[in-house]
Amino acid sequence: MTRRSHTAHYPDTLPALPPRSRGVIALFEENCTVCMLCARECPDWCIYIDSHKETVPPAAPGGRERSRNVLDRFAIDFALCMYCGICVEVCPFDALFWSPEFEYAETDILELTHERDRLRDWMWTVPVPPAPDPAGEEPKELGAARKAAEKAEAAEKAEAARVRDAGEPPAGEGDDA
Repeated sequence: MTRRSHTAHYPDTLPALPPRSRGVIALFEENCTVCMLCARECPDWCIYIDSHKETVPPAAPGGRERSRNVLDRFAIDFALCMYCGICVEVCPFDALFWSPEFEYAETDILELTHERDRLRDWMWTVPVPPAPDPAGEEPKELGAARKAAEKAEAAEKAEAARVRDAGEPPAGEGDDA
């Protein structure tokens, strides 16, 4: 009460948002496999996805053709969205992210359905995730990968020592047949 109030004159001065604040949902289209988990888990049913199947030729001769889903439409109706973040959390391929963008107002409520082009534009405003805690636990995946690499390296050294002690050429060398 003893100080004068300070009014920030928005749009001239933008507000200082807290780090990792939620604004809109951004789409990283390359990671989307059209699994539809986000649309199925959305409590408001505000995500619209259309796709078609495409046949991919075999990678090697004699292989079989594969089919994959191709994304045709990905839209989010922000007039219905309650910003719960369930779609971001359930996406197994990291295709959806929170963007701090908050200036997406429209004059007509029907224009709040944003298609994949606009969602993709917001992807470039997604902040870099914070660095892992150096004192924290190592992820299980990294530990398993490191153990497998150490085991393969130990087996390779053991094979080299066996070959050296036996006087045989290493596997793959000296086979002129």
